[in-house]
This record gives sequence, C-alpha cells and structure tokens, in this order.
Amino acid sequence: MGINDSEGVEYMRFQSPHRNSRGQFTGVFGLVNNLAREGRLSEEQEAFRRRGNRWFDAAYTDPSTVDPSVYDDTVNPGAAAWFKPSATHLLARVPGYLEILSAHGVECRLLRSADPGRVVYEDDVQIVVVPYARSRQGSISRS
Repeated sequence: MGINDSEGVEYMRFQSPHRNSRGQFTGVFGLVNNLAREGRLSEEQEAFRRRGNRWFDAAYTDPSTVDPSVYDDTVNPGAAAWFKPSATHLLARVPGYLEILSAHGVECRLLRSADPGRVVYEDDVQIVVVPYARSRQGSISRS
C-alpha cells in the first residue's frame, strides 16, 4: 500500500516540537536515546530503553539497512519515519518511551497526517518521507 493509494490513512509520528541543531525534529526514540547518552536515565529507565530498543530492532526493519541513502540529508533532506496505523504492535510500546520523556520534562508531540511528504521508503509498518515545504506542513494535525 503506497501513500498515494491509501486515501484517508493517517500516518503517525512522535517527535520533538523543537528543531535540533541539524534543523530537524528528533523522533521519540532519538529523544530517549539522547537522554541515555547524556547519562540522565535512571537504572530502570535505561533497562527499559535497552530492552525496548532491542525489541524494536527485532520487530521491524531499519530503513537505512535497505537503502543507506534514505536518511542522507543531501539526498533526502529532513527524511523522517512515520508509523502506519496498522503497526499497532509497535505503537503499543511507544507509551513507555513517552513516560520517560515526560519524567525528564522533554516535550514530544504526536503528529498525524494522511500525506506527510514524499515517500522515499515504505514497508509493512512504516514510511519514511521527505517533508513537503513548510507551507504544506500546516496540513498535519497535532494531537
């Protein structure tokens, strides 16, 4: 199912409301991993993160292992992954990551869009898109 033939389907992305130093919006997993790199997670949170990251790594494909250029800023500027609504088994595990972010005062927003950008990768649970120009971003609903 490609994005253009899935009218009405809403893709979901959890991301920071603020741009990072590279001008992009860090996703939920990157935000938690950043806290870990900074040594800010409790032992329990770090154990959850490691366990969760291993599970996600096993549960779905890292798009960059299929196409190494998918996240290349020169080729696909601002490329970001979005969950397909059918990825319920993946989405069910996101709240634990959101709890960690909340405990550290790190904002994370849920975006929903039927057309978040130009698709550069797709599999059964996700799409990776290059976002449309900012003028089109207004069509993304925020929850």
